Order: sequence, then C-alpha cells, then structure tokens
Amino acid sequence: MADQVVHFEIIGGDPAGLRQYYGALFGWEFQTSDAATEAVSEPGNYGFVGAGTAGLNGGIGGGDGYPNKVLFYIGVPDVEVALRKAEALGGTRVMGPEGTAGTLVVGRFTDPEGNLIGLAGTA
Repeated sequence: MADQVVHFEIIGGDPAGLRQYYGALFGWEFQTSDAATEAVSEPGNYGFVGAGTAGLNGGIGGGDGYPNKVLFYIGVPDVEVALRKAEALGGTRVMGPEGTAGTLVVGRFTDPEGNLIGLAGTA
C-alpha cells in the first residue's frame, strides 16, 4: 500500500478564532495542547481534531508570526529518508525532521511547482 494522507493542518495568526470558526462551521471539537514542534504552532495553542469528528486527524494552530496555510501530511516510515527522496526528485526541504523519534517526527518540503507538503512518521 502506498503512503497515505494521515493529518491536515490549518494554520493562522489567530488559532483560537480559527478553531471557533471551524467548530461552528463543521461541528468539530478540539483538544488543545502543544504541536509536535514549535515550528508548527505556538506552545499550548494547537487544537487537535480526531478522525471521528473530521474524517481525518487534523489540527488548527499557529499564532503571531506563523504564516497562513492549509497543509496535509503523508505518513511515511522515516521522515529524513522521504525528505531526501523529495529533494532528489526536484523538491526542496523546508523543515525537518523535527519532533520526538519513536513518537512523532514531522517534516515539510515543496514540490517542483512550489506546493507545500508535510510528512509525518515515527523516525
């Protein structure tokens, strides 16, 4: 089976406002805590939404200085290996790997057209 989309993010300058908006719009409920890394969101300001609520695990976060974006993450066994492969195929590493090995490691790259894509794994 190919690697699958495992997580989405909506990032902006007012994460609490975004959570309120999407909660009202779609009925999503959030558990707010830390993201895997401060490169993703301010500490304590990342709202996780589960697959049972949104159809796919996701989160809303950000804060002052975090650029607005919508992003999806592909699950891979090893984020560093996948980032190297993305680069070898013409992509550009933007972030990572960052996080805690064995728990959650994330990375980001842009494809040859400049689209931002996330990677998530345990290594």
